[in-house]
Amino acid sequence: MFKEYKAEHSENRMEHEGDVVYARKNYYKYKPGNLIFLFKGRYEWMNKYIGKGDKVLEVGCGTGISKDFLRKDAKILLTDYATHPWIDKKVDALNTPFKKNTFDVIYCSNMVHHVPFPLKFFKEMNRILKPDGYLLIQEINCSFMMRVILRAMRHEGWSFNANPYDLKKPATDEKDLWSANCAIPNLLFDDLKKFNQKVPFFEVIETHFSEFFIFPLSGGVIAKTKTIQLSLPLLEMIRRIDNLLISLSPSFFALQRRIALRKNDNSS
Repeated sequence: MFKEYKAEHSENRMEHEGDVVYARKNYYKYKPGNLIFLFKGRYEWMNKYIGKGDKVLEVGCGTGISKDFLRKDAKILLTDYATHPWIDKKVDALNTPFKKNTFDVIYCSNMVHHVPFPLKFFKEMNRILKPDGYLLIQEINCSFMMRVILRAMRHEGWSFNANPYDLKKPATDEKDLWSANCAIPNLLFDDLKKFNQKVPFFEVIETHFSEFFIFPLSGGVIAKTKTIQLSLPLLEMIRRIDNLLISLSPSFFALQRRIALRKNDNSS
């Protein structure tokens, strides 16, 4: 059920799809509490992998807001395929200009499901990471409820028929920057044995599922929809409810997941 769905941009029921300029301006103008709460959950877990003075790279930084939630004593470089004033460098994540073994940590948030060739992405991240460096990924979990929401909002599509390890056939539309296949994280990380076989140069050291009610209550990160701003105690209570539901069935409830990878220099 729900094996494949292609969303057309013209059908999107959310507002400001892909408009990172509006999303950044709206965030800093209103500082919406629900969205801040969402971002804390998506980024602050990364701090335990980032050390003082570490060279850190974000690929696909979008609005560039992540720096507000990461430790200030690290050297963070914001990159994206687009060009905006807050972006430090325009970079193609599949073919970066950086030298081998440059970064201590690389991170991305909800970016991998837009990548046409995920295996090529992992190969490039492995190249530019230092030995024992970390690749930290915050991503969509294409659960039953995520598919229901995506289908209802016509926002992004998915295909469980794609092969994220194929270097010739793209898993998303190469010509469309905002093309998405929300099944990519599941195709990669639901079967860790297969991932380890296909991507032996990375070791999975942490996985975690999160967000159910918290995700739609945020009002959207870039594309927007209406929401009601809630108090911090109420948001904390909702997160506890989310955690309970997700513990019962992540494949049904969890709308997000995180994966921490460490560069494995012993791989052949």
